[in-house]
Amino acid sequence: MRRETNIEATVEALARLVGGTAEGETGRAVRGVAILDSAAADQVVFASSPRALEQALAGPAGCIVTGEKDDAKGRTVIRVGNPRLAFARLVAYFHPPAPPAPGVHPTAVVDPAARLSSGISIGPCAVIGAGAEIGADCAIGAGCVVGQGARLGPGCLLHPRVTIYPGVTVGARAILHSGVVLGADGFGFVYDGRRYEKFPQVGTVEIGDDVEIGANTTVDRGALGVTRIGAGTKIDNLVQIAHNVQIGEHVVIAAQTGISGSCLIESHAVIGGQVGLGDHVTIKSGAVLASKCGVTSHKIVRGGQTYWGVPARPLKEYLAQLAVVSRLAKKKVMSDK
Repeated sequence: MRRETNIEATVEALARLVGGTAEGETGRAVRGVAILDSAAADQVVFASSPRALEQALAGPAGCIVTGEKDDAKGRTVIRVGNPRLAFARLVAYFHPPAPPAPGVHPTAVVDPAARLSSGISIGPCAVIGAGAEIGADCAIGAGCVVGQGARLGPGCLLHPRVTIYPGVTVGARAILHSGVVLGADGFGFVYDGRRYEKFPQVGTVEIGDDVEIGANTTVDRGALGVTRIGAGTKIDNLVQIAHNVQIGEHVVIAAQTGISGSCLIESHAVIGGQVGLGDHVTIKSGAVLASKCGVTSHKIVRGGQTYWGVPARPLKEYLAQLAVVSRLAKKKVMSDK
């Protein structure tokens, strides 16, 4: 949760904050951020495309964050290489996180054998198990459960109703949104000819530093080893990550993606929404899987390309095949007339 503030700064000061260059009325006071169609004269907006810049220039915003070479037509601007990134930093500046209530709420249940560091906040009805380690300045929301022997690095934020199973490790500054479940059993069963028998899931989960995981996303524990998510990775809402999956650093995974067991996703991959990965798939570094891609089991997706379709294939190949199918369909329609 971010709070409303009465922060005020000049255009020149904001430019220094984001590493940009101010032009125009550099001493103008700015009191907030806004979207293009609702900005006021004391607010800043950003334009990351020619169309957005045209709209911003026609509007009343007091300052526009724009590209280094865009024609600002004499308006007050902050020029930067990446307007979206600069604007994100300005939003954070004008809307800093609300500080959590300090201390342990009286309704929280904290096992005497848990180890709590300084500066932490534990909300109503949260449960901290025996041997759990909570790093400095962590904030644990209402109704969260941190299981026996689990560990949170410093500066973590757990929104309400996060469940961390026993033995799970979470790195520093992780953000876990409501409903996240880390360390539930993987979907492992063995058929004996008559019924399914559970394969015990005795591994764990390790989450790296600066990871953010969206609401109602689940990360299953390894069957025998570790399910691992690397530092800086960002995962959207409603994502399922199965047992023994290995995800590298700075990976982005969008909503409703399902990742089967023992997949390897290398660093800097980008996975769109509703993507499905079969088991033992390898996604190489820098690969981009567009929304609704499907990758069958044991396949290797090469890096440096964008993939589309089911089964997933390079975008250029997918579009060529789509064009052939479209021509065939037109010929069929003509022949039926």
